Amino acid sequence: MCSGINPVSLQDMPIFGGISTNILRFLLARVAFVSVKKERFYFRERDKGSSLYVLTKGTVSVFKQWHGHKYKLDVLKRGDCFGEMALTDLFPRSATVQALEDTAAIEITNKVLFAIYEKDLEQFALIQMNIARELSRRLRHAGLCLVEAGRA
Repeated sequence: MCSGINPVSLQDMPIFGGISTNILRFLLARVAFVSVKKERFYFRERDKGSSLYVLTKGTVSVFKQWHGHKYKLDVLKRGDCFGEMALTDLFPRSATVQALEDTAAIEITNKVLFAIYEKDLEQFALIQMNIARELSRRLRHAGLCLVEAGRA
């Protein structure tokens, strides 16, 4: 675990809420640690995706292109995850993620999640529920944004 990340420090991140230290150590031994410099991209809309990222440092902007315009969807910070949609539904990336400053993230592939599934089904299910909760929060937020845009 050359990342220097303490597994216990991950437990305050939404995707890792309730996950045991043992499984977090298992996970950290199998993930990639990605650093992206300011203004560089983690991925772009329509890229193929088979992983999600959890920010451990910095902030990123999430945006979509539509008819030649760039629309900011969110700004994410340490502890937030992104890329979970492509990992879950196996479709191309639905948005672009760009670093607003120098950043670092844990990259979790579907292969890493499958290894957790094989090791501890209960902890795997909890991670999946945490991902579903995050997707649900974002869907609710998007719904509110649509209502507000309709009022304008």
